[in-house]
This record gives sequence, C-alpha cells and structure tokens, in this order.
Amino acid sequence: MDSFVSLFHGFSIALQPANLLYCLIGTLVGTLIGVLPGIGPLSAIAILLPITFYLEPVSALIMLAGIYYGAQYGGSTSAILLNLPGENSSVVTCLDGHQMARKGRAGPALAVAALASLFAGVFATLVITLFAPPISQLALMFGPAEYFSLMVLGLIAAIVLAHGSVLKALGMIVLGLLLGCVGTDVDSGALRMAFGIPGLFDGIGFIPLAMGLFGVGEIIRNIENGHHQSVMQTKVRDLWPSREDFRRSWPAATRGTFIGCILGILPGGGAMLSSFAAYTFEKKVSKQPERFGKGAVEGVAAPEAANNAGAQTSFIPLLTLGIPSNALMALMAGALLIHGIQPGPRVITNNPEIFWGLIASMFVGNLLLVVINLPLIGLWTQLLRVPYHLFYPMILVFCCIGVFTVNNSVLDVMLLMVFGFFGYMFIKWHCEPAPLLLAFVLGPLMEENLRRAMQVSYGDPAIFVTRPISAVLLAVAAGCLVLVLLPAFRRTREVAFQEES
Repeated sequence: MDSFVSLFHGFSIALQPANLLYCLIGTLVGTLIGVLPGIGPLSAIAILLPITFYLEPVSALIMLAGIYYGAQYGGSTSAILLNLPGENSSVVTCLDGHQMARKGRAGPALAVAALASLFAGVFATLVITLFAPPISQLALMFGPAEYFSLMVLGLIAAIVLAHGSVLKALGMIVLGLLLGCVGTDVDSGALRMAFGIPGLFDGIGFIPLAMGLFGVGEIIRNIENGHHQSVMQTKVRDLWPSREDFRRSWPAATRGTFIGCILGILPGGGAMLSSFAAYTFEKKVSKQPERFGKGAVEGVAAPEAANNAGAQTSFIPLLTLGIPSNALMALMAGALLIHGIQPGPRVITNNPEIFWGLIASMFVGNLLLVVINLPLIGLWTQLLRVPYHLFYPMILVFCCIGVFTVNNSVLDVMLLMVFGFFGYMFIKWHCEPAPLLLAFVLGPLMEENLRRAMQVSYGDPAIFVTRPISAVLLAVAAGCLVLVLLPAFRRTREVAFQEES
C-alpha cells in the first residue's frame, strides 16, 4: 500500500508542466528514432546524454526513459511498413507485421503493436512499483563482498547473452575494465595509464566513450553500407483491428508481457532478448505454427508486448541494486552519475522524487505514445521517404558540440573520434561493444567493493564464499560459465543469434 501512496506522490512530480514536456519530448524523439532505421535508442541516448547535464535529474531520466521505451513503439512502424526494423528488438516484428502490410492490413498491424505495447508498458510499470521497493530493502543487506559478487554475475551474464563469440565478449569485458582503471587511483592517489595527459587524470569520460562507440561508430557503418531507405508503397488504412484480431492477439500479448517482465530484469536481457523469446514461445504453443511468418497477428502482438515490458523492467536492477542490466541501462547509470547520484538501493530512500517521478512518468509516457503514434502514422510514413544519409552530418555535429560543452575539452572531442573509429572496427570484427560499456561502468565499483571486502576480512579472500549471499551469487556466475562451455548450449546460442541477424 505504501508503494501506491508513493506512486501518487510520483504523479505529482511527473505531471508538473516541465516534466510532462520532457516526457513528451522523450517519447516523440524515441518514436522518431525507432521509426528511422539505423540509429536506435542506444545511439540516440548516447548522443543526447550531454544535454541532461543542464536538466534536473528527474527531468533528465524521464526524457531518457521516454526515448528508450518510445523507440520500442516506433521500431514497429518501419518494421511493419518497410520490413526494415527501426530498432533491434523490432526484427521479429518484420516477420509477420510486414506480411500483414503486404496483404493490405498495415493499419491493424500497427494498432495491435501499439495496443500490445501499451498493455505491456502499464503492466511492467506496475511490476516495478510493487517489486522494486522490497528488492531495494533486500539490497540494503548487501555488503562489499555481496556487491562485488553481484557485479561479477552481471558481467558474466553479459558475456553469455552477448552476440557472437564468447571469447570476443570476454575481450570486450576486459577492455572495459581496463578503460575504467584509467586516471587517478582514489586510495593511493597514483596515476594509472594516463600517459602524462592532464585531461586523463580524472579518467576517461563516460560521454565520449558511449557516444563514440554507439553513435559515431554506427554512423560510419551506415555510411559505408550506403544505407538508403526504400520507397514506401504501403498505404495505411482501417486502423482498428477486427474482433478476430483481438481474439488472437490478447493472449499472445499477455504471454509476451510476462516473458518480457522476467527477461528484462535479468543481466544482459532487455527488449531484444524478450522479443525473440516471446515470438519463439508463441510459435511453439500455437496450434497452427505454420501461420507464423505469413501474417499471424500473434507474431506482432507477442514480441511488441515483450520488448516494451523488457525495456521497462530492466530499470529494476539499476534502481534497486545499482547494476545496469544492459548497455542502455549503463547509459542511464551514467546520467545518474553525472548528477552525483549513485544508482542503487538508496535511490528510493535518498531520492524518492527521482525514483517515483520516473515510475509515474512511465504510465504517462505509455499513454502519450499511443496518442502520438496512431494519429501521426501519416507523418512517420512521410519521414520514411526522406533519404537517410541527410541525417548523418547533423548527428555528427551534435555529437561534437555535445561532448565539448560538458567539460569544454577538446580532448573529449578527440576521444569521441577515437572511440567512434573503434566502435566501427568492433562492428567490422563482429565484437559487440555493449559488454565493454557495462564493464566500464561496473569496473570502478567492482574495484572499490573488492578493496572494501578485503579490508573488512583483513586480506582473507574467503569472505566471498563464507558469506551466504555472496557465495550463492558466485555459484550462479560459475554456473553461467559452465553453461556457456557446454556444446549443446553453444549450438543453441549460435542458432539463436543467427536468427536475430
């Protein structure tokens, strides 16, 4: 009951004119990013991160969260109309959504996607409201040993669930940990890997790293591929689904919502994994699996519900445990750290206006998205006709201006370009940079908690296995490592990622 009282307080914050405006901006930008193939919410949030430096913390998080779950809505539009997923989690929506569009049923497909996302978003936000406070209370029992073990589990889960080679994912983790060590050691005051460059004495900036890897890197890749949009031929009419569409879609949306809520909480999970899992499950439980891939409305409802639910429940580990479950949550953690707020269980107690204002804004944002998306489908379809390469110069200019204005540092702009080049090379080498960003955020926290644990135990490493919670977390981490080494799991994993690509 206390949670709902706090939620009403959150609505008083979320409905303030300024926060309502930022929620609208976030959902609009997110929808636009989702509609336009190639950018994605990860790049968009990385590019817009410097702007949040000048906003109130709650306004910044409301806007960034709106971009994240707004992109899940928008990604379905281009997936259905053009067979081009605007966002990674919308890849599955192409399979049946575009087939419905080719049969002249683009309107019902778009409406089902929007309504399923609305249902999933509201339900997932209720899950956060009910379960986040108890989890945060449990997290207050964690000591440095438990936090270190939890972060180890998060990084290993990111390796298991990363795309492509496990060895490459491990390499990205190690590289991220090394980059997180650059700068001045807090305990000893010694410089580490700064190469005598004064600008690196405080470490590598989170913003140039994130914007370079996910913003500039993607732009270079898309320019190389000559990414142009197809001419859209599909006409959208008769938006309202039929009674048969509703009969088939609501059970699929319900199952997809539950799958998304569960997988969104797991480290390395989130929207993309949820959408693929929901589609696969729906196909297995269907009495007519042959309909899938040929315009089955369930193939639109399930993944769209799952990706939105997964996007929103992925906030739970960040806000309750301080552990970002995926690269996007690492960016959210970066936004909190920019404002001097440490993600974790004390966010609810020390900054209740931020936590509950963000949760309440999710209810408002999901409602805004349905109001925005369905009436403005005509506008989004017109945008899909714009040559995509015209956006690139503007995005690069905004990246450079945004990075420079945070610290007025030319070095940050140079780092942006360096990391942009490496982001492009990682794509060429089929190395997913998301584990690197997770390790970069968690690395300093892991080091700090490792030192504290060793100080508490007077240098005895047995503290990590003698404390029950820490021992369980390390055992689960070891189990994940063993799992990824099993030939059967490796084959399943390879097949899953081949289907995604």
